[in-house]
Amino acid sequence: MGRSASLSARPSMADVARVANVSAPTVSRYFTGSGYVSAETRERIAAAVDALGYRVNQAGRNLRLQRTNSVGVLALGALNYGSAGVLTGLSLAARAADYTLNIIELDLDYDAIGWEKEAARALDHFLSMPVDGIVLSTPVRGAEALIDTISRNTPVITVSELPHSRDASASTQSHTAGYEATRHLIALGHERIVHLAGPSTRNEAAERERGYRDAMREVNLAPDVVDVAVDWSSASGFRAGQLVDPATFTGVFAANDEIALGFLSAMEKRGLRAPHDYSIVGVDDMPTAAYFSPPLTTMRLDFRTLGDHTFRMLHHEILTGERPRHLVVEPQLVRRESTALRERS
Repeated sequence: MGRSASLSARPSMADVARVANVSAPTVSRYFTGSGYVSAETRERIAAAVDALGYRVNQAGRNLRLQRTNSVGVLALGALNYGSAGVLTGLSLAARAADYTLNIIELDLDYDAIGWEKEAARALDHFLSMPVDGIVLSTPVRGAEALIDTISRNTPVITVSELPHSRDASASTQSHTAGYEATRHLIALGHERIVHLAGPSTRNEAAERERGYRDAMREVNLAPDVVDVAVDWSSASGFRAGQLVDPATFTGVFAANDEIALGFLSAMEKRGLRAPHDYSIVGVDDMPTAAYFSPPLTTMRLDFRTLGDHTFRMLHHEILTGERPRHLVVEPQLVRRESTALRERS
């Protein structure tokens, strides 16, 4: 009887959590150092430990001290050049840190409807494994609402062109890409510049169009947007090339290289070639862009570096508890033979 009463009176981790007014997983992270716990919360837990006289079970603690050395990656949207580059960068950085990536890719359709429940299930799966941290890569708005509560207990980095927060997020700069691509065409003397927009539900497409419009507005030129893309493919660019009137433009800014490729093909079928008849600029700098006919001038976005830096940010937070700031990978203009000075008639 006395021995049983003595054991029942021994304070548990749950008792520490109750007195400190935190969750049991938070107390666990306090003792194991396996995740972020704020300074104020640490003080409350330490006070509760002292008040209760709690002692860690050393056998269990030795097990819990071992991190999983794994990170969950939830990638929303179809696998394309950009998302594949991010995943490659994440994978290379994870391998260097001796971490394993658990990747779930949810291919969203053009309308981007009805994905929220499936995304929430994927995040729950990561938490049940568990993982040391999570990367959320999203081309659509609203996904970050799913991680608002998760990020309080588990390190999370968001890869998004329109991040919900300036903390713990990373992106390329699609607005700058659209702006600089259009400015390049303007500097070459083009005034009638058409923009071949990407899929309207994607953050990157919206930001590239916004950059195009800002550049046109600065020099009082009228924007002309062809909004027919249902994805980032060459087929969307070819469709735009079938619809646009060649008499209405001398310069073209395509939302990505694939769309530019389709447009080049459609124009060639109509007897028009760049840069003699028009100039065209893409975005991404796919490896094949240098071998288009003609080789494509484009805004280079280093997606692999974005993935690499994203993992490093997350890994640092896992190890130190320090929440990182926003990271931007800037675009770079790569000039090739698809653009030229406009010949004045």
